[in-house]
Amino acid sequence: MPDSNGHGFFFEGFDKMTHLGFFFVLSVLLFFGKIRYQHTFAFRTLTIFKILLINAIIGGGIELLQWKVFTYRSAEWWDFACDMLGASMAVFSYVLLHKLSFDETMTNTPLTKNN
Repeated sequence: MPDSNGHGFFFEGFDKMTHLGFFFVLSVLLFFGKIRYQHTFAFRTLTIFKILLINAIIGGGIELLQWKVFTYRSAEWWDFACDMLGASMAVFSYVLLHKLSFDETMTNTPLTKNN
């Protein structure tokens, strides 16, 4: 709904934040599907590569469509960068949560300095 100035609720950079958020959620859902399908939380580098590749294909495809087909829309490299940043944030979250939850080598003792 626009305000009296015609700006509405959107702000500069809203589009980039939306790209980042949607691709973060897409990646999280892809990880969730992988976990449900394989019935394991196993950490695999190939799975991470596949999820990043799927996101790159979808994000790149969207930008190509905006460039060539939907010419009233603008294709931007920054949109693709935000897509990949959102996917990378999900990968980072998955790796971090996996390491914190399933790494048996971690201890709860504080780090000590070697003199």
